[in-house]
Amino acid sequence: MEKLTHSEEEAMLIVWQLGSCNIKDVLDNFQAPKPPYTTLASVIKKLESKKYLKAEPSGNAYRYTPLVSQEEYKNCFLSDVVENYFGSSFQNMVTFFAKKEKISTDELREVIRLIEKGQF
Repeated sequence: MEKLTHSEEEAMLIVWQLGSCNIKDVLDNFQAPKPPYTTLASVIKKLESKKYLKAEPSGNAYRYTPLVSQEEYKNCFLSDVVENYFGSSFQNMVTFFAKKEKISTDELREVIRLIEKGQF
């Protein structure tokens, strides 16, 4: 699976949310500042060429559906981050975020509770 650029990830987040959509649907769901239609169309075409999206004719336009789920994408690239930046250690990653105060003690306790109960 090929890593997405920031603009490709932004578009995919919207497509994952919508499920099936056309370019205008994606554009309508972008936060300001919205990209130009032609720029977004290029990003969508790139996502199609990377096999993230499937295009089907729908009237004068195309409807796009995800070929890769958001869960698959997260799993692949978060695993890469842990491997490349934290020596394949999730403990190192959690420790890093705790030191940077990006995760609180209460949040860590809740994660441990969920793991212990198998509710993750």
